[in-house]
Amino acid sequence: MLILSRKVDESIVINDNITVKVVSVDKGVVKLGIDAPSEVMILRHELVKAVEASNKEASSHIDDTILNQFYKKFKK
Repeated sequence: MLILSRKVDESIVINDNITVKVVSVDKGVVKLGIDAPSEVMILRHELVKAVEASNKEASSHIDDTILNQFYKKFKK
């Protein structure tokens, strides 16, 4: 992991096409501005983790009989 120090209005560039700029720092909260191509997905880490947990929860409730029927159908 690369750790950098930046002040307000300073930025970093990633891969020549993504710029991350420190917009403000107030009471321990850092606001970042991210300029990236539209095809680059930018997500907050806690949302990624929440979706992963939701997907695991949903997949644990799949009815085994349906899976067994599906398996038997395509096993032949």
